[in-house]
Amino acid sequence: MQYQNYYEILGVPEDATEEQIKKAFRKGARKHHPDVNPDNPQAEENFKNLNEAYQVLSDPEKRQKYDQFGSQWKQYSQAGGAPEDFNWSQWKAGSPEGKSSSYTTRTVSPEEFEQIFGQEGAGFSDFFSTLFGAAAAQEARTGAGFRQRDTYQPYQGSRSHQQSQDLETRIRISLEEAYHGTSRIIQKNNGDKVKAKIPPGVRTGSRVRLKGKGQPGQRGQPAGDLYLEIEVTPHPSFKRMGDDLETTVPVDLYTLVLGGSVEVKTLGKTVRLDIPPQTQNQTRFRLRGLGMPKLNQKKAKGDLYVSVSAVLPEKISAEEQKLYEELKKLRHSK
Repeated sequence: MQYQNYYEILGVPEDATEEQIKKAFRKGARKHHPDVNPDNPQAEENFKNLNEAYQVLSDPEKRQKYDQFGSQWKQYSQAGGAPEDFNWSQWKAGSPEGKSSSYTTRTVSPEEFEQIFGQEGAGFSDFFSTLFGAAAAQEARTGAGFRQRDTYQPYQGSRSHQQSQDLETRIRISLEEAYHGTSRIIQKNNGDKVKAKIPPGVRTGSRVRLKGKGQPGQRGQPAGDLYLEIEVTPHPSFKRMGDDLETTVPVDLYTLVLGGSVEVKTLGKTVRLDIPPQTQNQTRFRLRGLGMPKLNQKKAKGDLYVSVSAVLPEKISAEEQKLYEELKKLRHSK
């Protein structure tokens, strides 16, 4: 099993800030995303490694554990130890120092996991699974709500007589799922399963209320509610700003100079963007109604802002070189 240097994979220093980590992930993901590199196994592998590194370094609890593990791994290796002889027992269950984690995990069978979530997002390394557990790898692949606090925390609402009956948990979803809407199977501490529908347009911090799906009431009181706190993970191609989205598309030099059109992939469909002649690099276009759905507003959507990024020819022929020189002379003669 190979040690994974997540800081090196993302290309950030060990004291990198949260913003630096996020920026590095976005930059690398745009470069290696499978959609940008079709039929390129190495790019797909690089993208998986970037995603795994981001899952660890963007989570304060995982990052703290990984940092301490890395320090001890280096000391162990410098002392002449072999990786396969490393004492993994203190890492496989709970925190490095034997402290109990604030989270517990529920292990599901591979058959149940595939039935609920399918195979999407597979590919986390043995290193990740060994350090954080197989259940954490499943959670990172799917964003499912099986990673829960030891006990659900009471919702601090105004209904004081039901505070102890309301439950809450965090759900991680992708930007695509936030765009289209999605669902999750939530298993409560008592083993009961609840299918939760998450509407289109949610964002990080949104709360979804499932009425009557919380803790059963006592002494004739009605059951409490279940609250889902939503976390939307970063996307390699789109940056979200409220209900609007930002993206960048590559455009060749000739289209920028002479005009033309390019394809733009949105979260809902592919459209063509008209490029006027003599368009400058980094020009920003606004595509109305192609952003995120507005929560609880039927058919209303934000806008998509598209910036063009000039792509220069990597190799030019001798004839092209001559033509560029003539254009240069013509330009400077004015």
